[in-house]
Amino acid sequence: MSFTLALVGRPNVGKSTLFNRLVGKKLALVDDQPGVTRDLREGDARLHNLRFTVIDTAGLENVTDDSLQGRMRRLTERAVEMVDVCLFMIDARVGVTPADEIFADILRRRARHVILAANKSEGNAAEGGYLEAFSLGLGEPIRLSAEHGAGMDELYHQLLPLAEVFEERAAAEAPETDVSIAEDSEDDNTEGEEAPAWAPTEKRPLQVAVIGRPNAGKSTLINK
Repeated sequence: MSFTLALVGRPNVGKSTLFNRLVGKKLALVDDQPGVTRDLREGDARLHNLRFTVIDTAGLENVTDDSLQGRMRRLTERAVEMVDVCLFMIDARVGVTPADEIFADILRRRARHVILAANKSEGNAAEGGYLEAFSLGLGEPIRLSAEHGAGMDELYHQLLPLAEVFEERAAAEAPETDVSIAEDSEDDNTEGEEAPAWAPTEKRPLQVAVIGRPNAGKSTLINK
């Protein structure tokens, strides 16, 4: 079961901490200072029997200009439109902010599937923020603690039915990969000319795979 999951949210809500937990090693920088992640970072994730690609996105900020923050936001928004699932994370200790409300609206309009997670939910101080998350209109939020691993089972149960749908869709849409090319014959080809190679058609489009190590820039190239 393979699919793509983007971790989306304001700066410093715990996206990189969850990314590191899902990939099983510290690939993303984690810091209390907002804005540490400035590009898309990919990793091979594992959650129980699920295998998927997880993308740590730059923190969404309410800017649209040509500043660094504006470019980071546009890059994240493009990722939102490309991936199979977005995990929208808020900070339960802070509660829902005006920026969270703006980004929730963006996800409703652009994302294919959205799972809402109230991160940093450990302790009574997070209860109010968890309840506020219902107001975002993205369904019941997951109580999550990326730092301590709480809520990972609930995340798994949210992802599992989606993963099964993606697997069925991929099997149905998979193009035929066996292409028969007739052998050269003197009758079909003029002297000195090679037999025509297979060309892509509407039924059999050309497919290109971008392959490389995590964080080698694959998503950035695709976004270009």
